[in-house]
Amino acid sequence: MERNNVQVLGNPSGRPMVFAHGFGCDSNMWRTVWPEFATDHRVILFDHVGHGRSDHRAFDPDRYASLDGYASDVLDICRVLDLHDTVFVGHSVSAMIGALAVAAEPERFDRLVMVGPSPRYVDDGDYVGGFSRADIDGLLESLESNYLGWSATMAPVIMGNEERPELGEELTELFCATDPEIAKHFARVTFLSDNRDDLARVPVPTLVLQCSADVIAPEGVGAYVHRHLPDSELVQLDATGHCPNLSAPEETAAAIRSFLRP
Repeated sequence: MERNNVQVLGNPSGRPMVFAHGFGCDSNMWRTVWPEFATDHRVILFDHVGHGRSDHRAFDPDRYASLDGYASDVLDICRVLDLHDTVFVGHSVSAMIGALAVAAEPERFDRLVMVGPSPRYVDDGDYVGGFSRADIDGLLESLESNYLGWSATMAPVIMGNEERPELGEELTELFCATDPEIAKHFARVTFLSDNRDDLARVPVPTLVLQCSADVIAPEGVGAYVHRHLPDSELVQLDATGHCPNLSAPEETAAAIRSFLRP
């Protein structure tokens, strides 16, 4: 609980709903979404190790050498809180972390919500992830050499919504507040991951939320995820950019609520 700064909110007797943030962020990214579910759900928020108010001393490069280590943390939280019939909502890389957790212990989960997911960022043959390997190598080299400069440059691009610069500024602050060494490690694990084969292992109904003008997870990637999941629904949001949980929380919450209706 302390390692991941776990917070339990909402209705204590409600259906469990776990919200997971993306790279360089923290649980505060969900602050305008989770209250929409607080009356009828037991809401669980947490920070990945190295982010937010997690215990940075718990970071182990071997444990977190792949996304499986982060999925193991999710399952640890589920075991400690004895969660079942759980709705897991993952943004960006946490969408795939959630998929791995669900595939490993499906008896704990009932639904999966993937916000801006990508199972692989690097183009590979007919698969278009949105980046060439040279693009990713350049991104990681820039991040390695000047993390704060990279954050200031990339956060507004990732956020999109140029007409609302305050959103890019908030994401920049979050990136800059993350432990740089852990962020560099997590970035390499994230952007070089390939979890395409894991999509077929997800046995629960899944909602894929896709934004337009998303430079991290283009629309073709969302369509690929939808096609390769056994039981999924793809919703194209009006929101633009990669972080609809900040830029369009009402639309994001409404799409999730519609998916959760019987």
